[in-house]
Amino acid sequence: MCGVTVVTTAGRPDELSEKLAQFVCETLKIEFVPRQKRSVAALGRQLQANVIVAGKNRYEYYAKGATAPFFFHPNSAAFRLKRVARGEMEPLLEACQLEEGDSFLDCTLGMGADSMLAAFAVGEQGKVVGLEANRNIAFIVKHGMQTYDTTKLPLTTCMRQIEVVHAEAVEFLRQQPANAFDVVYMDPMFEETIEEANNFEALRQAGSHLALTAEWMQEALRVAKKRVVLKAHYQSDYFERYGFQRFARQTAKFHYGVMEKI
Repeated sequence: MCGVTVVTTAGRPDELSEKLAQFVCETLKIEFVPRQKRSVAALGRQLQANVIVAGKNRYEYYAKGATAPFFFHPNSAAFRLKRVARGEMEPLLEACQLEEGDSFLDCTLGMGADSMLAAFAVGEQGKVVGLEANRNIAFIVKHGMQTYDTTKLPLTTCMRQIEVVHAEAVEFLRQQPANAFDVVYMDPMFEETIEEANNFEALRQAGSHLALTAEWMQEALRVAKKRVVLKAHYQSDYFERYGFQRFARQTAKFHYGVMEKI
């Protein structure tokens, strides 16, 4: 649940930001509140609400009580895709073993960098679906993936290929038939904070914190045709608790786990 959310514009709105504000109001069915020279923090406190700001080039999401805004950015995907295009090893793709034409379900989309790598691997004939439990974040990521201005290829193509779905993972999985996706991928919010990952702090504050459960695992295994892949902090007990084959990475703060379908 997001709670009450309102929309406003930047401090000095132009025609574009006003159109962006109108679009999010109509899409999410939420109220527009004029800025009236108030800070976003003051507006949020006065209304006891989350605030989406329609700026000149992007949306910013100020979750209630958060200290930093969330906005869409490809983040690490750009340089990771460059490495893959050069033939270098990418741990996510090593774990997922995706083939051209495969289908990939990202249960925890977040900024979408992992899904962009998956889109590159499965190609135009493949399918990538990303789930985001928080409605406001889902909207901002979906809009960002469709409109983010970049000339970097194949980044643009990969972003545009991802289908963003506002849904909680277990609920979505329950509605899918068996073997619906070749690979089901899960990256729950880390139980331990990774200090180096400062660029994820806004997402951590605004996003939904989902714990991996036995039901989630059961549904993921049912829906996956080839394998279930988990990304978690290296100190997590998820790997052992649910029987993943852990792929340890000596210098990394997170590891991948794989569970093959028999």
